[in-house]
Amino acid sequence: MHRILLVASLCFSGLASAVELAPAPFTADQIATATALREQALRGSGAFAIVESLTTEVGQRMAGSEADARAVRWAEEKFKALGFDRVILQPVTFPVWKRGRESARIVAPAPQSLALTALGWSSATPKGGLRAEVVGFANFDALKAADPVTLLGKIAYVSHAMRKRRNGGDYNHAVGVRVEGAAIAAAKGARALLVRSIGTDSQRFPHTGVALSASQTTKDPEAMKRATKLSDGSYIALTAVPAAALSVPDADQVERLLRLGRPVEIELVIEAALAGEYTSHNVIGEIIGRELPQEIVVIGGHLDSWDLGTGAIDDGAGVAITMAAGAIIAKSAQRPRRTLRVVAFANEEQGVFGGRAYAAANTPAQHVAAAESDFGAGRIYRFDSHVAEAQLPAIRQIVGVLDSLGIESGSNDSGGGPDVSPLHALGVPMFELQQDGTDYFDLHHTANDTLDKIDPAALDQNVAAYAVFAWMSADLEQRFTVPAVRP
Repeated sequence: MHRILLVASLCFSGLASAVELAPAPFTADQIATATALREQALRGSGAFAIVESLTTEVGQRMAGSEADARAVRWAEEKFKALGFDRVILQPVTFPVWKRGRESARIVAPAPQSLALTALGWSSATPKGGLRAEVVGFANFDALKAADPVTLLGKIAYVSHAMRKRRNGGDYNHAVGVRVEGAAIAAAKGARALLVRSIGTDSQRFPHTGVALSASQTTKDPEAMKRATKLSDGSYIALTAVPAAALSVPDADQVERLLRLGRPVEIELVIEAALAGEYTSHNVIGEIIGRELPQEIVVIGGHLDSWDLGTGAIDDGAGVAITMAAGAIIAKSAQRPRRTLRVVAFANEEQGVFGGRAYAAANTPAQHVAAAESDFGAGRIYRFDSHVAEAQLPAIRQIVGVLDSLGIESGSNDSGGGPDVSPLHALGVPMFELQQDGTDYFDLHHTANDTLDKIDPAALDQNVAAYAVFAWMSADLEQRFTVPAVRP
């Protein structure tokens, strides 16, 4: 037994020695450079000034609006002022949805006004609005299971109260009714769809968001009958019936009235329409790599916002964080081996148009890493990756530099954010710097998404993390690759 233990001990010692002797992916000098970038950002990254400029000088930036064009000009000028080597404008064409007048009120049994907002791609009510009895459902599954007889000629109302979570995990369970509910309600004979806002607040700020997607349109024969063909050959249609979200307190009020067991009637007015197509731009700032300029690390956020607030957390913060991280790297004494691109993506909100256009216009094989900041302005607490197992030692070294920022190691199954997801599908290594989103869905897609909700120190922590990740990914001697596909 003692001999076996001795042999085992010697073998383990030899293995440990071999591991210790294996060269670390990053050198001490590289770690020192990344650490210096981190500390520079923490001393004051300038990110708050960037998002302040965007939300003040441009404000709300609905895709296809006049403010969309001003936002593109703003981003182009900001990249230049921040010292990026090159600025590229990449055209992105998409259909335009326009919001008009919208209102709702309970007319019986207790008349009162309601705070609501139309969902993106909603169709309009008849001129002068519509009035109908409301049928309530506890969740989307209940709507899907409803007998059409109960909904014929009525307004479907669906509730699903979101729970606060640091990772926003309840959103995926709640958002289905917003995206698909109008088609289900229409198929059962309803005249309109109302939903409880997909949010975690208790304020009278309704939450908007898209009510369908282009991919849904092509899968739905009824939608295709009313669809508009776009210049790229795809199709888009408005919702089969008008669709809107009630603020959380107003949704509670409707539910209390329904529980009384008396008919509840609502008068609804929604003016909305398709308004042709529009060409905006992904705005790309580049820092050219010193040795491998053809290989690219991408970070960014989306430039557009909804039209209710000023898009401070969604996604002015993400644009500011990644711009500021790039600016710090641009001014550093040691440029990374590879090129860093910071992208202000066009029209994410209504269908990830900018992200899909970027993936279509660029060679995936050139991209060695991608990450997106699109979850508000909370502090980053975890770092996720999606790389080959042999490259996990490099990930551990990156996390080592991030550790003092309160950032822990996460999983190796990252899928990236919305705008970089098309690159993920093409095999580009993905990374996620997970932000604390406990309060994110209090503000998401509402008029309350404004600059005062952002903590400048939290932005600096984000910038420090992105500068470390972006520089180290771009300077790694052996590029990141994705895990091998197992048979």
